[in-house]
Amino acid sequence: MSIEVVQLIKQYGEQKAVNDISFTINKGEVVGFLGPNGAGKSTTMKIIAGYLTQNAGTVKVCGMDVTKNPIAIKKKIGYLPESNPLYYDMYVKEYLQFIGGVHQIKNLKAQIAKTIELTGLSIEEKKKIGQLSKGYKQRVGLAAALIHDPEVLILDEPTSGLDPNQIIEIRNVIKEQGKNKTVLFSSHILQEVQALCDKIIIINKGKIVANDRLNNMQHTQTNKNTVLVEFENLTEEQLQKIQLLSTVSTLTCVNSTVTIETLQPEECRKSILQLSLTENLNIISLHTETKSLEDIFRTLTRKD
Repeated sequence: MSIEVVQLIKQYGEQKAVNDISFTINKGEVVGFLGPNGAGKSTTMKIIAGYLTQNAGTVKVCGMDVTKNPIAIKKKIGYLPESNPLYYDMYVKEYLQFIGGVHQIKNLKAQIAKTIELTGLSIEEKKKIGQLSKGYKQRVGLAAALIHDPEVLILDEPTSGLDPNQIIEIRNVIKEQGKNKTVLFSSHILQEVQALCDKIIIINKGKIVANDRLNNMQHTQTNKNTVLVEFENLTEEQLQKIQLLSTVSTLTCVNSTVTIETLQPEECRKSILQLSLTENLNIISLHTETKSLEDIFRTLTRKD
C-alpha cells in the first residue's frame, strides 16, 4: 500500500487536532478526504507529506516511515498545500526550473515543458507568478507538485480559485494521474469528489467517521432510503393499505405521488408491486432515491 496511517495523534496544547485515526490507501486509488473546516484534514495531510510531526502514531508512505526517512519520502510525494506558497517575483518556467533543480530531475527542460502542457499553463508560462490570476497560481502549485513525477500526490483543495471550466480541466488531470499514482485530495466541492474518487474518507473533530466507497456509504452510513412511487388516481383506501406494508417506515403523499422512507428499499419495491396486482393499482413510476454524498456528509459532520 502507498499510504498507511496508524493511530495518528496530533495535539496542540489541550486540543487534539487529529485524534487516533487510522486508514490505508493503495496504489492507483484516488481518495477524497472530506470534513468541515477545522476537522483535521490539512493537519493530517501535512503529517503525511512530512511538513508536520505527529505526537503519536505512525505514517508510512511507500513502505517507509515518514519520520525516519523524511528526504526519501519527499522524493516520492507531490504536495500541494492549501495555502499554496509561491515566489511571486519568479517567472512560471523559472519557478518550475527551481523546483525541478531541488528534485535533481534529469532532462529538466523536457519535464518542465511536459508539466506546463499537462496543467494548462502554456499561455501564461512567460509571466511572473505574481501577475497570474488565482486560478493560474493554483495551476502553478499543481505543476510544482507534479514536476518530479511522484508516486503519491497529496492535494489540499487543488481546485480552489478555479472557474468551472478550469475545475473540469484539473479534474481530468487528477483523474489521469490517478491511473498510476496514489492520490489523496481534499475538497469542499462534493460533486468533484463523487466524479473523481474510488474511496472517500470523512473526518470530523479529529476522528474518522467514514472510510469506504460511496455506494457502500449510501447503504451503510444512512439509516433509511427513499422509495418514490407515482400512481394514477390513488384513493385514500389504497394509500392506507400501502402504509400498512411492513417495509414502510414513514409515508407522505402529494397528488398521488407517494414518498416512502424504508430500511429495505428492495423489499419495499417488491411489496408495492405485489400490492398493485392485488389492489389493481396503476403505477406510473417506481424508483429508489439513495442518499447523496452531501446528505451523508451533513449527517456525519453536523453538530450534536
